[in-house]
Amino acid sequence: MICKDRVAVVTGAGRGLGRAHALEFAHQGAKVVVNDLGVARDGTGDASGGPAHEVVEEIERLGGQAVASPHDIATEEGAAALVATAIDAFGRLDVLVNNAGFLRDRMLVNLSEDEWDAVMRVHLKGHFLPLKHAGRYWRGEGKAGRPVDARVINTSSGAGLLGSVGQGNYSAAKAGIVGLTLVAAAELGRYGVTVNAIAPAARTRMTEEVFAQTMAAPGEGEFDAMAPENVSPLVVWLGSAESRGVTGRVFEAEGGRICVMDAFRHGPAIDKGARWDPAELSPVLTELLARSPAPEPVYGTS
Repeated sequence: MICKDRVAVVTGAGRGLGRAHALEFAHQGAKVVVNDLGVARDGTGDASGGPAHEVVEEIERLGGQAVASPHDIATEEGAAALVATAIDAFGRLDVLVNNAGFLRDRMLVNLSEDEWDAVMRVHLKGHFLPLKHAGRYWRGEGKAGRPVDARVINTSSGAGLLGSVGQGNYSAAKAGIVGLTLVAAAELGRYGVTVNAIAPAARTRMTEEVFAQTMAAPGEGEFDAMAPENVSPLVVWLGSAESRGVTGRVFEAEGGRICVMDAFRHGPAIDKGARWDPAELSPVLTELLARSPAPEPVYGTS
């Protein structure tokens, strides 16, 4: 068990990917804080906390240890309470998996300000605040002379890395999570914390309707490439002591495939050593673009 006695917090863990992560952490010996509000796929409805308690009961039936957290992690108070729940229940915090989120899909010209703000709040702010309070806890542990070997796993998306038509708010938030991951990896490394991100593809409430054909279950006896449980082994490994030294990375995970993303690297360049005139730039940029790999995916204009 590669996470024996580690304490892991998983947000959005009542269903889908988060539930799969929580169960796998428990299977690998971790004590788990299961955070979920229990709202609808689009974030509406009353917060019941019911799904979080159901996952806790499931873990306990399997012989593991878990507690539920019904806190709204996109608020300062909720994020602080989430971290406090781990410490009060299990005496420490070793792993934070930021996973909570929902969709408000719309083409850009139809996207409302409220739909933009709601998605930014749960995805981007909902990553920042738990990360902030967990980071403060680990900084305090280090200053007190207690060793820290902690992990943060953030959840981005292929939509954030490559774009996704009809998901401007979601794509922007998920791209922001990558930027946040890089900054956090640089800032928290001194305290013994690694920070990485995953871009998973799996069947969840958010994907099974939007991408119904891709997410359809396979025939009997066939490998279910879109099962959320396929992503969890990577998340648990990143949360274990075995991932020490791996930080500031983004991994794609889908079915049995794991890919280390290789983006935002310096590419071809031409330096004139002086200011360019716009009229000079056509041949210069034509050359640079010819020397650069094509973007993924390629979108044209009509």
